[in-house]
Amino acid sequence: MKYLIVGLGNIGAEYHETRHNIGFMVVDRMAQEAGATFQDGRYGFTTTLSIKGRQLLLLKPSTYMNLSGNAVRYWMTKENIPLENVLIIVDDLSLPFATLRLKGKGSDGGHNGLKHIAATLNTQNYARLRFGIGNDFPRGEQINYVLSRFSVEEKKAMDESLKTACEIIKSFCLAGIDITMNQFNKK
Repeated sequence: MKYLIVGLGNIGAEYHETRHNIGFMVVDRMAQEAGATFQDGRYGFTTTLSIKGRQLLLLKPSTYMNLSGNAVRYWMTKENIPLENVLIIVDDLSLPFATLRLKGKGSDGGHNGLKHIAATLNTQNYARLRFGIGNDFPRGEQINYVLSRFSVEEKKAMDESLKTACEIIKSFCLAGIDITMNQFNKK
């Protein structure tokens, strides 16, 4: 069985390790734990790893956030991966910092990456792992906030959440979304 695990973010040094790039950080951690390295390919950077007979294709789209659907559709088609085996990792302003929530479907919540994926795939019925980045910013400063880097304290605190995010991804591929949501969304 093949799975497509997509960490949303923006390419370029100016976006490296910003709040909006938490999806990249999660798949980077997953690859690092497996000793895998990303290769530059069409529509993004990819690497593959195997977990108990499951093939995971990790993707960091190079399309920029607003065009993420192009990369998702391309790799789903190229690798013949069904929608139910796709998991999108995304930053979420509405969740407290470092909080993780797995959902099987839902709205884009104003997130441009999810909005483009839904428009490109013509459905909102795809799994997403929402990683809370908090919303501690003054009115009108949302863009500056999501493109800001994490503080030293936040980086220390989120290490455990990055590790848990990798466990959620593995469980999604091995046990399925319902069991994984029941196990991890309670925390």
